[in-house]
Amino acid sequence: MPMLDLAAFRAAPLVTNPFPHLVLPRFIRPEAFGGLLADYPQLDKTGSFPVDSVAYGPQFNKLIEELNGPEMCEAFEKKFGLELADRPTVMTVRGRCCEKDGRIHTDTESKIITVLIYMNPRWEQGGGRLRLLRSATDLEQVLVEVPPEEGTLVAFRRTDNSYHGHKQFVGERRVIQFNWVTTQSSMRWHVFRHRLSAAAKQFNPFA
Repeated sequence: MPMLDLAAFRAAPLVTNPFPHLVLPRFIRPEAFGGLLADYPQLDKTGSFPVDSVAYGPQFNKLIEELNGPEMCEAFEKKFGLELADRPTVMTVRGRCCEKDGRIHTDTESKIITVLIYMNPRWEQGGGRLRLLRSATDLEQVLVEVPPEEGTLVAFRRTDNSYHGHKQFVGERRVIQFNWVTTQSSMRWHVFRHRLSAAAKQFNPFA
């Protein structure tokens, strides 16, 4: 049984205003979630880590294979009306939030589509809930607010107004980020930047 519910993804409506996006709870099938939690990388530092720079178990490796598979790519191509098969991808994982996380931003221009998959079993905190926004400056101009729990998917097309952020939260907050990017050089730049940041955090006990 696949871990990703691509049938539910194909059936989910794409919201196009003010930028293309969708939210899908349980994109990871509930029966697969427990094993994935056990095999998720153990990250005690903040920031994003390339998946090939961290240790994880076999169930998480299976998820990585599905995310990089042709069915996933084809489903996103049809949903967003883009050609993605020849585009490079970047995948990172996060384990913790700090005070600086969640500020309103759009992603860099080299990213085509951002895919976020949340890996927290429950989320009762007020902070840390992703908000897709209408505003570059006002966190209360909310399109949708998403608790980062139980295999929930958030996917959006990177545009000049694809604003997102969240209220401050400090603590464990697990998320997989998967991006199709424009070129091989931009892919290498993103991986290098995340590797550099991850290496710096290993030597900084306060990070």
